[in-house]
Amino acid sequence: MTGRAEAPTEFGPVTVFWKQFEEIPLVSCVQLPNSGPSVFPGSTRGTCNEIEVILKSIQEMLQGKSVRFHLESIDLSICSEFKKKVLIAEFAIPRGTVSTYRNIALHIGIPGGARAVGNALAGNPFPLIIPCHRAVRSDGSPGGFQGGRKMKKALLELEGIKFNRSGKVKCSSFHYEKREID
Repeated sequence: MTGRAEAPTEFGPVTVFWKQFEEIPLVSCVQLPNSGPSVFPGSTRGTCNEIEVILKSIQEMLQGKSVRFHLESIDLSICSEFKKKVLIAEFAIPRGTVSTYRNIALHIGIPGGARAVGNALAGNPFPLIIPCHRAVRSDGSPGGFQGGRKMKKALLELEGIKFNRSGKVKCSSFHYEKREID
C-alpha cells in the first residue's frame, strides 16, 4: 500500500507518498506543485504522526524557516547507488549555501560528471527533503528544478541567497569547492 498526504503551501500543494516498512513510515516520493500527474495514481489518501511532522516541516521550509530533515525518514532503496551518492552529497549542503553540479561530481569521485549529477538531481524523488534547489551551474545560473525555475529561485532567496542582475547567484564560494592552500 502507498499512502498519500498533502500539504497546502504558498507555492501550491505538496504531496508526500509513503509506505509502511516494518512499522515505520518512509517517504517514497515528494511531488511538488505543478510537476505533473500523480506519480502513484493508485495511492490511498492517508497519513500518520511521522508523515504529519514531515508535512509540517515542508510547510515551514516553504515559509522560509530553517528546517532539518532526516535521511532515515526516506526510502533511499528505490535509488541506484550513484543516485544515492548524489542525493547524500546534496543533503549535506547547508541551508543558505549552494554548490555546483561539477563540485558535487568531484566530491563523489566522478570528475567530468556534472551532467550526470544534474540528471540525478532532476530525478530526485525527495525534493525539499533532499534540497536539490541548492545545486547550481558552475557559472552561477540556477539550472533546472522539478518545481520550476521560479520556485528554485524563491527557495534560494528564502534561504538568503542573493542574485545579480543577470539572474546568477552571488556568492564568494560554493560548497565542496576545493581551494589551493598556499
